[in-house]
Amino acid sequence: MPLSRDTSAVDGFEPFLAVIDEYHAAKTDEMVELIQSGQGNLYQSLIFIISTAGFNLNSPMFVNEWPYAKDILAEIYDDPEYFAIIYEQDSEDEWQDKTTWAKSNPLINESDDLKEQIEEYLEKRVAEANKKGSMFKVLVKNFNYWLQASTESYLDFNDWKKNETDFDIHGSKTYIGLDLSRADDLTAVSFVHLNEDNQEYYVTSHSFVATKGGLDGKIDRDFIDYRQIAENGYCTITDLQSGIINTDQVLNYIEDYIDQYKLDVQALCYDPYSIHGVIAEIERRDWPYDLVEIRQGPQTLSNPILDFRLKVINGDIKHHKNPLLDIAIKNAVAKDTNDSLMIEKKMNREKIDPLMSTIFAYVMACEHEWDSETLMPLFL
Repeated sequence: MPLSRDTSAVDGFEPFLAVIDEYHAAKTDEMVELIQSGQGNLYQSLIFIISTAGFNLNSPMFVNEWPYAKDILAEIYDDPEYFAIIYEQDSEDEWQDKTTWAKSNPLINESDDLKEQIEEYLEKRVAEANKKGSMFKVLVKNFNYWLQASTESYLDFNDWKKNETDFDIHGSKTYIGLDLSRADDLTAVSFVHLNEDNQEYYVTSHSFVATKGGLDGKIDRDFIDYRQIAENGYCTITDLQSGIINTDQVLNYIEDYIDQYKLDVQALCYDPYSIHGVIAEIERRDWPYDLVEIRQGPQTLSNPILDFRLKVINGDIKHHKNPLLDIAIKNAVAKDTNDSLMIEKKMNREKIDPLMSTIFAYVMACEHEWDSETLMPLFL
């Protein structure tokens, strides 16, 4: 029997077999969770998840299921009750080599007739997409690459993800960016650490979540499991009964983080919007570093936004693992106005605050003069 996406109809349902098709289109994993819980008392129950790649990089298929399956296939993780098959290209450029197409289109190897038919079809699709400028659609649906739907995306998420790493931040020179909200958006604080040995930047970030209107409602609206992310240490949920952001939690986190890693803070860079009243509290804490106001306009942000993107592509900006920062990267859209580049989001529920706090810090960090002793000579 088919089930609607209305998960309330599945409560108490006990299916021996559930087939979930095109899971890439699911916005949450709630249906899968309800089916799994309904199978708890059944012997030899089974769930099939069938899907091509998709355009939504915030979907549970891309964020949870696909990496889990890849770890099992790579023998990084052992789950003997989880059977995974993934047909996809192994590298970004393989789609240009017809001899590798069977990796994402395994029916090519079934017979000579199918091989000829499928290759002819794919050749036509590739030629037409190149002419129309819509190649990303073919890469997703015919070659199983996960790509963002919008050609206006600020960053290719694959460029961002390849720079995820660990870095010893103890004692590093650091610029702090603060994007403060009160109720709807996230409050985010980011730290841009300088790796002076390699002249690289390393980003860490933490977010604060308001609960005004109810945390469950916010989780449902944003399609983000803030409870789980808070348990994993990437965000803090407000402790105020009113549900608004507790700025003491934010400022205490900054102080504790600086003390824990003995950071050499160069400046705290903040967006003046919504920070009125908090500045006075910051000044009362007598922090010994500069407070720098970062205006949200092309004159201030355009060049740093462009430079940040180029350095991510070149691998000069690294970052820690952080799901909310990843979500912000996926949601960020580049807007080119009068030869100036700015960042925006398409819908209010799409959060980009962790990225914006990072950019605020980078406005000053990119102006940092590296220690001349670390500079390599141009000529030997």
